[in-house]
Amino acid sequence: MGIDPHQLRDLVIRPTLQRLELWSDAAEELVLGTAIQESGLQYLQQLGNGPARGLWQMEKPTHDDIWINFLHGRTKLGLNILGPYPRPDHSRLAWDLAYACAMCRAHYLRCSQALPPAGDIEAQAAYWKHAYNTPLGAGMATQYVANWHRVMGTM
Repeated sequence: MGIDPHQLRDLVIRPTLQRLELWSDAAEELVLGTAIQESGLQYLQQLGNGPARGLWQMEKPTHDDIWINFLHGRTKLGLNILGPYPRPDHSRLAWDLAYACAMCRAHYLRCSQALPPAGDIEAQAAYWKHAYNTPLGAGMATQYVANWHRVMGTM
């Protein structure tokens, strides 16, 4: 039993993306799908005591690279992601849902391709594989689609 996906979407993802001025139906759905695929909406640390943290399973090198090479020159966005905290901290990914959600969205902002449309789960899965999991990652787009339908109860 994990976090209810509708509550995560309504109470964390949408308000966080709106606060960052990065909300769209497509972004909201992709960020939700990423959490479903990465953690099954239940794991705050990678299974097997791995390095990834939070529902979006981001590793410290990725977290730090986003701050150093992407958010460094984007002061307003960086400050909005930080919220009341003075500096980035990878450990927040496990206990601060809004921060982890914002970092997931920032990760996708680095991709030059437009977000796939809302409702196109197959295209979102391919986008996740390319931009988030990477071609070298163990995850597969077919897993993303299957996990989405299992959790969201759709086919």
